[in-house]
Amino acid sequence: METARSIYLGELRTKATHVKSGEIIITDAPPDNQGKGEYFSPTDLVATALASCMMTVLGIAGRTFGFNLDGTGAVVTKVMSKETPRRIVHVKVEITFPDIRYTEKEKIIIERIARNCPVALSLHPDLKQEIVFNFKD
Repeated sequence: METARSIYLGELRTKATHVKSGEIIITDAPPDNQGKGEYFSPTDLVATALASCMMTVLGIAGRTFGFNLDGTGAVVTKVMSKETPRRIVHVKVEITFPDIRYTEKEKIIIERIARNCPVALSLHPDLKQEIVFNFKD
């Protein structure tokens, strides 16, 4: 089954429609690559997908192992290469957990599961993934 359909709108902008839900994502080329930067760039989506995937699999783990992750947030920083071809060379995901006291075992589970989410495992090994876990102590 199709996942999405995308159309080029001109001016370095695309519109992608999620087939099942009908939800729409607009992308722009970033300002440093001739774009307007009014929406996520395609590479922004890749970097953000890493954080979203990590939090999604952590939510599944929370259901499985009985711990709460509501309110967990992530800050994503994407770094592009300075040489050509342009590519993402480094993604930093800083995950901050709510004011919950996780056990050491839960922290180990959380870190292992996040680092092994499907997006993390799908990215090229040359892309540096810097993952920071901020637990309340």
